[in-house]
Amino acid sequence: MELKKNPKANVGRNSALYFAIGLALMLALTNFAINYKTYDKEVIDIGMVSMDAELEEEVPITEQLQTPPPPPPPPAAPEVIEVVKDEVEVEETVIESTETSQEEEIVEVEEVEVEEVEEDVEVPFSIIENVPVFPGCEKGSNADKKKCMSDKISQFVGRNFDTDLAGELGLSGRQRINVIFKIDKNGEITGVRARAPHPKLEEEAARVINKLPKMKPGMQRGKPVIVPYSLPIVFQVQD
Repeated sequence: MELKKNPKANVGRNSALYFAIGLALMLALTNFAINYKTYDKEVIDIGMVSMDAELEEEVPITEQLQTPPPPPPPPAAPEVIEVVKDEVEVEETVIESTETSQEEEIVEVEEVEVEEVEEDVEVPFSIIENVPVFPGCEKGSNADKKKCMSDKISQFVGRNFDTDLAGELGLSGRQRINVIFKIDKNGEITGVRARAPHPKLEEEAARVINKLPKMKPGMQRGKPVIVPYSLPIVFQVQD
């Protein structure tokens, strides 16, 4: 059976095209709706700057003080020339020449004697050739005399030193006094110096050392010399 309807009157022949156009329109509307933004409009008054007005600055009026001119300098005093009479005679100093001539006689000079000045030489106790000899230590070698002298001085200090003085001063425990003195060329005790925890102990140590007997002086190269000597004084204060 043949169709008698006009093909142009068929509505469904372009349905696919219409569907695609409609779909594209819907997508465009959807995209616009999603991306559409609104802003709140507020009235902001930023003001107006007028550049026409000029700044007017008041300049203070200054008064110029007119200082009077300085007075003219006083006239110079006339020079007075005073004539002084030369009444004082000045003696001229004559400088004689010190040069000699061939005719001048040469004076012979006698032999000049040079006096030897003895110097106070100090030799340590440990290296001296012949140590000072304490009374009672005359026998034995140099080493024996050193030991004998040290023992004799320690015994002398132990017998004469007032150990009760430290307790009276309020000190306690072990006390140490360092004493330095010299045995001069005559065997006498000189230059006593002491260092202790209290000045009274220093005075007591100096008193005892100054009471040491006179010794035979130390000898170095056959001549008497000064010999320094150090002595520690150590004792315990009984509580």
